[in-house]
Amino acid sequence: MTDLTLAPSEAPERRARLRRYLMTPPEHFAVTYAINPWMDPSVPVDAARALAEWRTLRDTYRRLGHRVDELPAPAGLPDAVYAANGALVTPRVTVGARFAYPQRAAEAAVYADWLERAGLGPVALPAEVNEGEGDLLLVGSVILAGTGFRTTPAAHAEVARLTGLEVVTLELVDPRFYHLDTALAVLDDATIAYLPAAFSPASRAELERRYPDAVIAAEADAVVLGLNLVSDGRNVIMAAAATGLARDLELRGYLPVPVAMPELLKGGGGIKCCTLEIRRDTEPEGMIP
Repeated sequence: MTDLTLAPSEAPERRARLRRYLMTPPEHFAVTYAINPWMDPSVPVDAARALAEWRTLRDTYRRLGHRVDELPAPAGLPDAVYAANGALVTPRVTVGARFAYPQRAAEAAVYADWLERAGLGPVALPAEVNEGEGDLLLVGSVILAGTGFRTTPAAHAEVARLTGLEVVTLELVDPRFYHLDTALAVLDDATIAYLPAAFSPASRAELERRYPDAVIAAEADAVVLGLNLVSDGRNVIMAAAATGLARDLELRGYLPVPVAMPELLKGGGGIKCCTLEIRRDTEPEGMIP
């Protein structure tokens, strides 16, 4: 169990690292089908509000000094706004996605094509079902890999072979947390936050063993997708409604940056879902003062 008794002045100093992200505007966002428990086609969606939320998130990244590339919104693919699902871009290898549901299948080629044209290829096209950073989260040199609802265990072995990195399988058991990035967040190269109840007993034990100092999230924060966050090592861009988790992160020396995205939540996605991180060894890295 994590110790959150430190006073803010005693918390370790965190340093932000410059990042590069890919995002797709929700210009065609809609909820016309249901492929996760958050989606209800009978609930109206305000596309203009969703676009405003997305722009606030994009502008927040840029204000913090990060680079944001934009992929033009593809017509007919309302879930393409959830860019994290489109690929996994490690420092040396780019692995494309293969979606579990036919409604999203065409997104894989859209993202692979953009990454190739951006010089981030060759994109390894998977034979197994994986939904990119939705279920494949890089923590230092280890990939934490979710399964249970979308990405298959066979895809974990495939990603390990393609990237040469250690891949740790984690089983998700609560359909509300259908992707790993809804139940677990990467705060820096050694630190995570997660909701234990979202995982099978064996996976919880593995997380406890590997990350004894993890931040343990409350369900109340997880169900507003508070763990679907993006951290640069210091600044944690996260759901504005996850106030308890924000307080816990402050005690650890992180700086919560709240962003509200209730409209995009209707599709089952949040901040991390809208953000694909691009990592390349050849790109210069820097620290944010």
